[in-house]
Amino acid sequence: MKARTKVWFTEDGKTVMGAGRAKLLKTIEEEHSLRKACKKLDISYKQAWIVLKKMNEALGEPAVVTVRGGKNQGTFLTDLGRKLLAEYETSKQLISETIGDETAWENISFKLSARNQLPGKVLGVEKNGLVSKITIQMEPSVITSVVTEEAVEKLDIKPGDRVYAVIKSTEVMVAKIVGEKGPAKIDSREIERSD
Repeated sequence: MKARTKVWFTEDGKTVMGAGRAKLLKTIEEEHSLRKACKKLDISYKQAWIVLKKMNEALGEPAVVTVRGGKNQGTFLTDLGRKLLAEYETSKQLISETIGDETAWENISFKLSARNQLPGKVLGVEKNGLVSKITIQMEPSVITSVVTEEAVEKLDIKPGDRVYAVIKSTEVMVAKIVGEKGPAKIDSREIERSD
């Protein structure tokens, strides 16, 4: 049996980016033409415009612009579109590596030892678009973990919360302490690489 996962970004409950939209943006970036991208992906032009319109509405600003006329005409990603695609690709790769890693969370069956989970107190939560930085005080040190904004909201992490920093050679994951002796709440979709 093999673990599989899907990644998608949402904004106010509306899907902004998933595998299909990422593939469309990536192909537009390569081809500089929506028509060529549609042909390459074997989708209709109308379907692609509907997808892009929904994405732009969810974002509140365009991820793609079309320039008509002249030698520089075509369809191009905006800075937001390129940033969104890069964030998506990074998240997808990170989660795939984590899920595919035989040692990651003992294949998500969640065997932890006292050596790799350190209790601490949240000093601050800095939200920055799709990612958030959680600053955690653990005597005598302070660490910062970078996670998705969705993970912060799902775990309801705020300054003063008691959490566990779960350490894996190149990662720091965060688990919120439910009760003083209760289990930690963790979701595999919340796994992100630390600074």
